[in-house]
Amino acid sequence: MKSTDLPGWRKSSRSANNCACVEVATLPEGHVGVRDSKDRGGPVLVFTPAEWDAFIGGVKDGEFDL
Repeated sequence: MKSTDLPGWRKSSRSANNCACVEVATLPEGHVGVRDSKDRGGPVLVFTPAEWDAFIGGVKDGEFDL
């Protein structure tokens, strides 16, 4: 799947201008697509709703803090 084939990409409001960020899009059946904002035509990582919920939960719990 090419990221340019998917509508509705959005970047975090906390992203700085010209920042190396990721963008997300809501896909059918609740899946979530993630792409590199610097390579908008590049590959897309696709997560199931359960995978995305687990990731967001980990972020909120500080699981990925350095």
